[in-house]
Amino acid sequence: MKAKLLISSLLLGTAILAIAKVTDPVLMTINGKDIKLSEFEYLYHKNNQQQIEKESLEQYVDRFVLYKQKVADAEAEGIDTTQLFIKEFEGYRKDLAAPYLTQDTTYSWHFIAEAYERAKTEIDIDHFMLPLGGNPVQTQANIARMDSIRNCILNGEKWEDLVAKYSSDPSKSRNNGHYGYMSACQFPYDFENQFYNTPVGNISMPFTTQYGVHMVRVNQTRERNDVHAKHILKLFPQNATEEQKAQCKQQIDSIYLLLKNGADFEELAKAESQDGSARRGGDLGWFGRGRMVQPFEDISFNLADGAISEPFATQFGYHIVKKVAHGMPTLSEMRGIIETAISRDERTQLIAENRIKDLKNRYNFRLNPDFEGFLSSALKDAGKLDSAFVAQSIKGNQMPLFTYANNLSVPVSELASQINPKAKFPVIDNAKDYIMSLVDKVADKALSDYHSLELVNNNAEYRNLLNEYRDGMLLFEISNRRVWKAASKDTVGLEQYFAENRARYMWDEPHFKGIILSAKSDSILDLVKADIQRMAPDTLTDALHNKYGLDIRMERMVVKQGENNLADYLAFHVGDKPERKSYPAFMILEGSVIDQPQEMADVRGAVTSDYQDVLEQRWKEELAKKYPAKIKKKVLKKVK
Repeated sequence: MKAKLLISSLLLGTAILAIAKVTDPVLMTINGKDIKLSEFEYLYHKNNQQQIEKESLEQYVDRFVLYKQKVADAEAEGIDTTQLFIKEFEGYRKDLAAPYLTQDTTYSWHFIAEAYERAKTEIDIDHFMLPLGGNPVQTQANIARMDSIRNCILNGEKWEDLVAKYSSDPSKSRNNGHYGYMSACQFPYDFENQFYNTPVGNISMPFTTQYGVHMVRVNQTRERNDVHAKHILKLFPQNATEEQKAQCKQQIDSIYLLLKNGADFEELAKAESQDGSARRGGDLGWFGRGRMVQPFEDISFNLADGAISEPFATQFGYHIVKKVAHGMPTLSEMRGIIETAISRDERTQLIAENRIKDLKNRYNFRLNPDFEGFLSSALKDAGKLDSAFVAQSIKGNQMPLFTYANNLSVPVSELASQINPKAKFPVIDNAKDYIMSLVDKVADKALSDYHSLELVNNNAEYRNLLNEYRDGMLLFEISNRRVWKAASKDTVGLEQYFAENRARYMWDEPHFKGIILSAKSDSILDLVKADIQRMAPDTLTDALHNKYGLDIRMERMVVKQGENNLADYLAFHVGDKPERKSYPAFMILEGSVIDQPQEMADVRGAVTSDYQDVLEQRWKEELAKKYPAKIKKKVLKKVK
């Protein structure tokens, strides 16, 4: 299957532009490849949205043609067929496909809507917990034990007494099993289901999660009433003295005075707050009871909407709070939190199971009817599931595991990477059930990959976006080869260009050219100065580096006054002596102040940049000859 997917990726790269409806005419042809009107319009409109000054259609056509000519050149060099390109493109393809594969999924929306509706009500609960047990038998025994405890409570024994005696919940020492008001998206889905589906005053039946055996008691409910607030914080320094705290108080009082005189809260928060929310204008978003320290929580909840508090202190520092609103956040405001919660619990698996079920139906998935019989027989002959069984019966086995779409198939060998050969099973049938359960993992990958490839056929937006990424990758690599890297590597060309255009690189002011040596102490610098007198000039820097290692640092530079504080002080004799903690002692090892560049290396950056422009122009002329564009003027008039 891996080879088949590799081929599919290659075909996708070359076929993207060829897939379009009959109503999507060919706008131009470059190097024998047709470019559809829809792709051009997609990029033209996207470009104009991103430009401050919009380009005319004629201007953009010229730029688009050059862009496509460069892509054609990259394809001619085979960049799109390299393993590195294919791997990177495949990663982009999967990432770009992901939102199209999940958007408008009815099953996903069911969980989002359910969580939001539940979040409108907070439920006060008590919790009782026992361990899962080391095996299914022990788990069942603990479920039965929990049921007995439940009956004891129903018959009048105190919940708190039994929690203290039997519950394995580590939090019982501080809460005695009372969790208080809980809401949606705070617990695993199975746990959440229990307290939302248990009537007030009742105790749930025992249930299990990956953490243990549980039961919950629902005490009461209340309508959710959160607060949306912003704040400005002046932090106490670590181990702050009373004097430092007083300084914080003076700072926050000054800010409060500005607010009273009409200053903008958000702008002051950005400028003055010492909190991560400062960049958002102090916005803390929505929060409920129990989320913030006191007295921050009470002050936030007691303020009127739009009101600003007086400065007050918490353990962190001095705050000023602005209450934006109260009540229930909107679905759009909570959606991110809900989707994050869904991604972390059982709902993700339920969504995945439903998705793979839909894909199986859509692409006519058929499990090979002979596979289960083969698996039973092979396991029986092997006697157990181990690495030898996997190697002999699964790896390399080309029997079709399942078929899908237009008679595509995946071999049994694809199961090998999913099987844990160290898994232990009391009977051989359990091993067979385990392997059969892995078929869906292989099917999920195969069907999802196929579905994302099919998106190219069915979704023009995705097709254009994917093609933009593909061409962008090709454009970057071919530009790097032909211009950017080519210029930096062409030393002969750079030297020649500099010699021919030397007058363009004259300096307006002198530069220091040389090496400045810094040392970790004056005593080390004195030793270096003594060694310089004995060392050969042509191997000086290597010899010093080998002898002193990290005790010294040598910086080669070509700088004018004001560009380097060491050069300013040592070479231009201006400014105060620089304070450098790690390397406080320094000297000019070699070099001097020069009026004009002595060689190309002195202005390499500027020369390289200009030489790149020369290579770019030569390349444009070459592209125009190699890949002339055939543009259909009538189709161009259809651009919207």
